[in-house]
Amino acid sequence: MKLGYARVSTADQSLDVQLAALKKSGCQRIFREKVSGMQRERTELQRLLDQLRAGDTLLVWRLDRLARSTRDLLDIMEAIHGAEASFRSLSEPWADTTTHAGKMILTVFAGIAEFERDLIRERTGVGRTAAKAKGVRFGRPKKLSVEQRALVLRLLREGKSVGELAKTFRVHATTIYRLAATEASLRA
Repeated sequence: MKLGYARVSTADQSLDVQLAALKKSGCQRIFREKVSGMQRERTELQRLLDQLRAGDTLLVWRLDRLARSTRDLLDIMEAIHGAEASFRSLSEPWADTTTHAGKMILTVFAGIAEFERDLIRERTGVGRTAAKAKGVRFGRPKKLSVEQRALVLRLLREGKSVGELAKTFRVHATTIYRLAATEASLRA
């Protein structure tokens, strides 16, 4: 069975061109939605993928109607392959898993995407190491300055309550407890 998927990004756009092309290609059922392609959660696309059966073919008018990124496309292709179905784009003849050449091209895309992910991971790691060497601190900023932390610890030793200090310094009591616990572990 041929199943179509048509999508536009906003409610004021029309699906007419896509629907006509999909009907002309013999789609028995067409899933349609008006939602941004940047959203990973697309209800109709998920319904379509859930209903794919062995031997079915998912058709789209153009590839960008299905996915906005290589990673997204590969995830969708994996779902299609898992259902033992195939895929075809009407506007991009190379994007056709019903042919050996189309399968090969999508396999090459998957390899390129994996290579790109590895490069990004490597560059990120190198950049993080260099930034740490320069003294850049990662994570959320500290709630209290060095001087405030010293003052809080002194006031705790003088008998002020955690609740009082939390209100005074406008932080959660957990911040005060955590500071006290860190101080105690450093002394031990």
